[in-house]
Parts: sequence; structure tokens; C-alpha cells
Amino acid sequence: MSLEEDVELLRTIPLFAKIEASKLKLLAFTSQRLTFAVGDSLFYQGDNGDALYIIVEGDADILIDSPGGPITVATMGKNDFVGDIAVLCDVPRTATVTATSQLTTMKISKELFFQLVCQFPQIAIEIMRELAQRLDVTTRRLQDTVSKLAAQE
Repeated sequence: MSLEEDVELLRTIPLFAKIEASKLKLLAFTSQRLTFAVGDSLFYQGDNGDALYIIVEGDADILIDSPGGPITVATMGKNDFVGDIAVLCDVPRTATVTATSQLTTMKISKELFFQLVCQFPQIAIEIMRELAQRLDVTTRRLQDTVSKLAAQE
């Protein structure tokens, strides 16, 4: 993909939609494009959170460790971003992300990401919206699971 195509891609992602073209060009230029085969992991639960990833093409599962083995808690696709919690909260990765199809990503370093957030507070608002939506879905799933377990007792 060319730099201009990367800029257009970034413009379609709500997180970056309101950033001026010159800044998107800088972001596209300084990010790292990575490709993963089916079964490859972008990162593992417990790893250091050094970057976030934007999914350009393909799909990935979000997996958490459990005593019975990994559990898929979400599937992400084109224009989604992953790795944000570890970057924002400065904690180890909370999940493993594994490609379920040929996957192309843009890797944005923690430092560059925070520079953008400082320059464009709208990014912080969009991240809060996305995280709130994810929390809502997770809370509903947890409520459903608790209800099912209670019904089995």
C-alpha cells in the first residue's frame, strides 16, 4: 500500500477520522505494517504493552488464559484496534491476539500514540467510547453467564 492509501485507510477509522491529513501522513509513515499468517499471535497475555495495532485486513481472536485453556472473548476485524488497554494503562497485555485469517496490521508505538492523543484530544474521546462499548458487551456477557450458572444450581 502507498502512503496515500494508508492515510485514506486511517481516515475511515473513527479514532483518527478528525485528524488533519498531514498528521495522518506522519502516523502512516511512522507506523509499522505487519502481516500475520493464520495462527500467528500479535502478542501474548502478560507481554509488555509497547504498541497498539490497527487491523487493516483480516480477522483476529482475542483470547484469555483460563485453567481449562484459552477462551475466545471477542473477534476483531478490519478497522478495529487492539492492544490499547496495555498501552493506555501501562499494564501487561490483558489477552492474547491471534490471527484467524491472513492479517495485516499497522503497529503504532506507545510513544507516537501518546503524542497523537496529546495533540488531538478527540482521539481520547473516541478511545473512551470504544472502551465503554467493549465494557458494556463484556458486562452483558458476564450477566448472561451468571444467570445461566444460577439456573443450573
